[in-house]
Amino acid sequence: MNHLTSEQLASLRGLLVRQRDDIRHRLKENEDHGLEDSMRDMSGELSEIDNHPGDVATDLYHRSMDISLQEREELELTDIEDALRAMDNGTYGICAASGQPIPYERLAALPATRYCKEHSPRQEKPHTRPVEEEFLTPPFGRSSLDDKEYNGFDGEDAWQIVESFGTSNTPAMAEGNNIDSYNDMEIEADDPDGWVEPWENFVATDMTGSHITIMRGHQYQQYMDSGEGDYLLDPHAKREKE
Repeated sequence: MNHLTSEQLASLRGLLVRQRDDIRHRLKENEDHGLEDSMRDMSGELSEIDNHPGDVATDLYHRSMDISLQEREELELTDIEDALRAMDNGTYGICAASGQPIPYERLAALPATRYCKEHSPRQEKPHTRPVEEEFLTPPFGRSSLDDKEYNGFDGEDAWQIVESFGTSNTPAMAEGNNIDSYNDMEIEADDPDGWVEPWENFVATDMTGSHITIMRGHQYQQYMDSGEGDYLLDPHAKREKE
């Protein structure tokens, strides 16, 4: 505290005392921003139930604002009282982060500060985030499990089902490019529905899993024409090809 003269300390103490008394006076005159009374008493209504939701929201907003103002003034009052105690024990004017003296010019502007300009917490971006963000990340895709090699029903499948009933979007607003049909607007609209491999549409077995039967319909023919078909799977088709 050697960097501050006795005159400077007296001036700073006077600033702190005036600020402390001003805050205490405001809290007393404002009756702690009305927080001692209930919302029902503040609104003058016997019940909030019969009020319009907009009126209730306005009352809640005002109450939230009063709480914020109250907390801000109480925090400022605590900082001032801590600064006055630091003056009494000889630690006032020393940066709590670096241990270096805080310039008098900064103390004159912010007499209750505990940090120099370089180490002020307000100058640093917070590194901690609410724990809820771990669950909410990513905000609109956390239930999609495709990147986790999950083959079951997930959030993307649920949205596809809902979206298939129609939306107010147009093909121009679709996720993919060159979409010109409302039937192709859904997310991954070309994904198979109810099957993984194409041959699951036309290959059947009995209840024991044997006696393979080929249902030679449209899906079967499309599969063969695409060059993906294995004719060994269907002896009849193999003979026809030969």
